[in-house]
Amino acid sequence: MAQLRRRSGGTPAGAARRAGHNGVAATGDRADDRAADRAAQRRDLAATRARVRDVVEPVLTRRGYDLEELAVSRVGRRHLVRVVVDGDDVGPDAIAEVSRAVSEALDAAEESGGEILTGEYQLEVSSPGVDRPLTEPRHWRRNVGRLVKVGTGGRTVTGRVTEAGDAGVVLDVAGAPESVPYDRLGPGRVQIEFSRLDDLSDDDLHPIDDEEGDEEE
Repeated sequence: MAQLRRRSGGTPAGAARRAGHNGVAATGDRADDRAADRAAQRRDLAATRARVRDVVEPVLTRRGYDLEELAVSRVGRRHLVRVVVDGDDVGPDAIAEVSRAVSEALDAAEESGGEILTGEYQLEVSSPGVDRPLTEPRHWRRNVGRLVKVGTGGRTVTGRVTEAGDAGVVLDVAGAPESVPYDRLGPGRVQIEFSRLDDLSDDDLHPIDDEEGDEEE
């Protein structure tokens, strides 16, 4: 009479198939967990950025500056907070004063009982460089007199900004003035003129960084 016998330490074929199926499921579960963790981290960073903005923006507004950009990212166990400040006159002294004011405001908000940033954080405050695209009327106003390249009406022109009003700008293109409303302007780019390099401050020029870290904006 035939008998079904198992080898010592062996696994029946059906059980082997079930084990293989469970292994795939476990791998899928781990991938799902990692995706869920990343989504949770993005939500946490977005919430942190919103809290930081609520503290930082009033500090800048009171001093007559605009919050051009705010980024919050994780660097190890610390948060990295990058604040880009725009204004009519944002020199090194102004940046240093704004940095102190923002840091004090964040510390005061924490001490008042609100959790703004968990753990330690590093604060970086800077002004926009000439490589910043001109997308807002205030950008154009602050660059009157400079040479820019911009798309308008399906073409790209290079001209000097001679006026920037509430409705649009006037560009001197090859000696001829052109009035362009803001809604017909693409992002403008300031053109570096070697004859005018002496007029630029160190804050107008951004250092070249070969390694850009990932950050949530």
